[in-house]
Amino acid sequence: GFLRPLDEAPALKPAIEHGLSVFAMELVPRSTRAQAMDGLSSMATIVGYKAVLLAAGRLPRMFPMLMTAAGTIPPARVLILGAGVAGLQAIATARRLGAVVEGFDIRAAAGEAVRSLGATFLEVALDGLQTEDAGGYAKEVTDEVMNRSRALIAKAAQNADCIITSAQVPGRAAPLLVTAEAVAGMKPGSVIVDLAGASGGNCALTKPDEEVHHTNGVTILAPLNLAATIPTHASQLYSRNVTAFLQLLISEAGELQINLADDVVGPTCVAHDGKVLHPRVADVLRG
Repeated sequence: GFLRPLDEAPALKPAIEHGLSVFAMELVPRSTRAQAMDGLSSMATIVGYKAVLLAAGRLPRMFPMLMTAAGTIPPARVLILGAGVAGLQAIATARRLGAVVEGFDIRAAAGEAVRSLGATFLEVALDGLQTEDAGGYAKEVTDEVMNRSRALIAKAAQNADCIITSAQVPGRAAPLLVTAEAVAGMKPGSVIVDLAGASGGNCALTKPDEEVHHTNGVTILAPLNLAATIPTHASQLYSRNVTAFLQLLISEAGELQINLADDVVGPTCVAHDGKVLHPRVADVLRG
């Protein structure tokens, strides 16, 4: 299941002490073979979609450009921070609703995906710094690069009607991208939906699972477990992910077989026979 092993490792101690085999769906590797088992991507797809609907519902204006007898209504401007699965789905959804979209990601390679969806990619100078790990996830970067990123985002935020943030680093606090000063510079009535609230938030003023109203009229939302608000498809997708994973653990004869040498089963296994196998989880438990 989704066990948050890098964030809540102590909660796994009873299972480990009883010798249970523990598999965390968050640890399914990013590979072609493992795509059907990638529960994180399934939930991120739903979350990215719902975040845009949530923002559109709270914004005091419409998303699309409309030409009416009473005049022309310009399109809303949406800024998406983080171009992982959730961010890309948010870009696609906002574009379908008619918004003008800008996307940002610390990984320069994400620019191609952002542009392919019809959004403008905001690039920050990286000075040759490697910002992506072997699994395709963003890595922590230098303070200088982060400061450049925040300045770039603050400038773009001045024209944004909505900001949706989804930047996270597995097992660590979410990077701060939207400063309090950036929020203060936004237009009255603007909406921020922070999808990284569970790991601290990408916005300095975020309060997990609470609604914050800034003095300048900006609303900041940080919903938790947003995928649960679309339960039918969340359950369908996740059940398929789990079923695909279980097929690796059960032989044709219907017997349990745990092959830790398998390139999907091994990385996903947190503990087996009373031993912690995942090195980062072991480090957390050693404290």
